[in-house]
Amino acid sequence: MMYRFLIVIEKADGNFSAYSPDLPGCVATSKTHEQATRNMYEAIELHVQGLLEDKLPVPKSRSSAEYVAVPGATPTPRSQAAHR
Repeated sequence: MMYRFLIVIEKADGNFSAYSPDLPGCVATSKTHEQATRNMYEAIELHVQGLLEDKLPVPKSRSSAEYVAVPGATPTPRSQAAHR
């Protein structure tokens, strides 16, 4: 059986961190985005194997991701009084 999980990769100070919202506590870090993705794959693989070995249920993937585009803020003109 194949399991599919969303992972979130965030740029931190000097490295990347990754986690899966559907697998609390399953995290990975690395110096590059690509390596963080590979590390997270391995972390999820080990996590799922551990659950199966312990005869525990593997959580269903319920998370999704979406980008939302919004316009930038339009500068509000300052009143003349503010410049006096």
